[in-house]
Parts: sequence; C-alpha cells; structure tokens
Amino acid sequence: MTSSSSSRSSSSASPKTSYDVFLSFRGADTRNNFTSHLYAALRQENIKTFMDNNLTRGEEIEPSLMKVIEESEISVVIFSKGFASSPWSLDELVKILECIETMQRRVFPVFYYVDPSDVEEQTGVGDSFQQLAKQYETSMPKWRSALKEATTLSG
Repeated sequence: MTSSSSSRSSSSASPKTSYDVFLSFRGADTRNNFTSHLYAALRQENIKTFMDNNLTRGEEIEPSLMKVIEESEISVVIFSKGFASSPWSLDELVKILECIETMQRRVFPVFYYVDPSDVEEQTGVGDSFQQLAKQYETSMPKWRSALKEATTLSG
C-alpha cells in the first residue's frame, strides 16, 4: 500500500497513536481537489496525516488500513456524492465510528457538496448506496446505521 504522510512528533499524543489525522474519502470524488488540498494544508502545519494513495476499486479494505484508523487520534470523513457507493469508504466509516466508542477517538465530518440530511436518509448519495444493496446485503444494516450516526457528529 502506498501512502502519504506528513510528520510531526507530538508530545501530547498517546503512545497508541501513529497519526494525528486520518482522511477518509471517496477518491474519485475528492482525491485530486478538496482532499489533496486539505492534506497539503495539514502537512504544511506539521500535522502527521494519513491519506491512502493506493485505493483499488473493488478491493476489500486491508487490515493494515484498519490499524491506521485505530492509531489515528482524529478522523476526518469527507462525505461526497459517491461516498456511499464505495464499500471501502463505508467499511472505513464503520471502523472510525467504532473507534469513537472503544478508543475515545474524535471524528470530524465534512459534507462536500452534499447535505447532511442526504447522508442520514441515504437520499442523493442513496442512489449509489441502494445499488450496493444486492451485492452487500449483509453489510447494509451496519453501513446504513453508520451513515445515520455520522450525521449527528459535529464537525
């Protein structure tokens, strides 16, 4: 897996964190615009940030990426029109939300050209989301719940 990260030695970070920020996003929607600019701005401020640069469409999320999520103090989830069409993005979101509960991690949602109510109700983004229903029937309840929960977070 190829990844980009900026470095900062943070004396206030707990020993279990490897990154200050994990960026979760739908690559086709925001990688080459909003997300890359956010990553560059965070790096400019010496904030140790993880941005996955080797997302292959259709692949299952790698265990090593789940570990990076666990080891990141903050996750920034960038919701876009295509976010809910990606099983990878949805699995990341589920893991990120689990880390709020189990590891006291923080999450900041960003709604990039989508309304939070569209994410919560799976409308707009829901067209893509509903297309996954047949192929990923067993994962749909946890993804639906994660999308609803994410819209209640302040960011």
